[in-house]
Amino acid sequence: MQRAFQILIVLAVITVSLMTAQAQAASGKDAKYYYEQGLEHLHKGQYDLAINNFNQAIRLNPRYALAYNSRGLAYNTMKAYDKAIADYTKTILLDPKYFQAYNNRGLAYYYRGSVDKAVADYNKAVQLDPKFAIAYANRGLAYFRLKDYDKSLADFTKAVELNPRLDIAQNYKGLISLQKKEYQKAIADYTKAIHSNPNYALAYNNRGYAYLAIGAYDKAIADFAKAIELNPKLVVAYDSQGLAYAGKKEYKKALEDFNKALKINPKDPDAFNNIGLLYYDQREYDKAIAEFSKAVQFDSRYAIAWNNRGLAYFQKKSYPKAIADFNKAIEADPGYANAYNNRGMAYLAAKSYAKAIQDFTKAIQLNPQLAEAYNNRAHAYYQEKAYDKAKADAHKAGELKFSVDKELLENLQKASAKKK
Repeated sequence: MQRAFQILIVLAVITVSLMTAQAQAASGKDAKYYYEQGLEHLHKGQYDLAINNFNQAIRLNPRYALAYNSRGLAYNTMKAYDKAIADYTKTILLDPKYFQAYNNRGLAYYYRGSVDKAVADYNKAVQLDPKFAIAYANRGLAYFRLKDYDKSLADFTKAVELNPRLDIAQNYKGLISLQKKEYQKAIADYTKAIHSNPNYALAYNNRGYAYLAIGAYDKAIADFAKAIELNPKLVVAYDSQGLAYAGKKEYKKALEDFNKALKINPKDPDAFNNIGLLYYDQREYDKAIAEFSKAVQFDSRYAIAWNNRGLAYFQKKSYPKAIADFNKAIEADPGYANAYNNRGMAYLAAKSYAKAIQDFTKAIQLNPQLAEAYNNRAHAYYQEKAYDKAKADAHKAGELKFSVDKELLENLQKASAKKK
């Protein structure tokens, strides 16, 4: 059975603040004065004061597009996305060619979860200014969220072409390579991001994860350590470094890192999940279940933790509880092929062969390269006396380099001999 570690990556979003924009025609000095005061407060993170000043500027000049846009930036930072969208929309009505406002409204839509609307606004931004690198990067983020990795990669590539120092775009190119399991490409992209910005802690973390994925644990640990040096509060780096130590079977060091993550964020579901995996690897299933339970307590949509707890219950032969957890994993992530495969294994162990076959088939549909699912379905078909189908699945599993159970192959040979 396969169990997955959470890919520890952190998403970041780029915003455009037009602090150097040309002055908009205003009704008088006072409107401009309040606008500039608002910008100063915005720079300092004093968002309520900034909004008050932008309100004054707009009161004195209701057609002051820059003031609406900047007030939108303040609202966006305060997560008042509907208010931000309203201000950006007003900006666009006053100045339809104001491409930065389209980008900023797209960002507010993105944060609000209206990703398709965000893409539409980014489209308009790059239509108005084809050299607007940040809009390409933001559209790349939107496509990344939609899991349209080809379009996402094209946008990040364009963003880097327009602005080679846009390190976040280079970082996301690496994330796409990670999603595609093209680890050497990911490492190259992160290295470029680090070259562009040597203090980019997340790029070190993500390059470390790429090294982790290929089993280069020492290189991974070096990158995670650098990320922590640059940002001692970066929870994800402690989680990632702990995974690398776990890969080296240095469980004590791994546990220390996960506990450091929890010290920074006592509700970090990844740390609890990873501690659970440490116990799972050492066959301490009750302790593993306790940790996975904490993970899903703090993130009820954490599909991997539900799956992992299901695996622990499976090892204890508590098949109904295992099935219930795999159900939760699938509910949280309907495209989770391994969860279907694992639930199929629980059904197989419970002798519910038809249900097992259905789950293995779904797992294969979601991931045609999942050799284990072919092997498992072969076992289920054998129990149903569908020997030809079992033989075909066993053969396919072998083609995918899976070590098929010798006893199953022998039994299938005997069944074929009897048919003759």
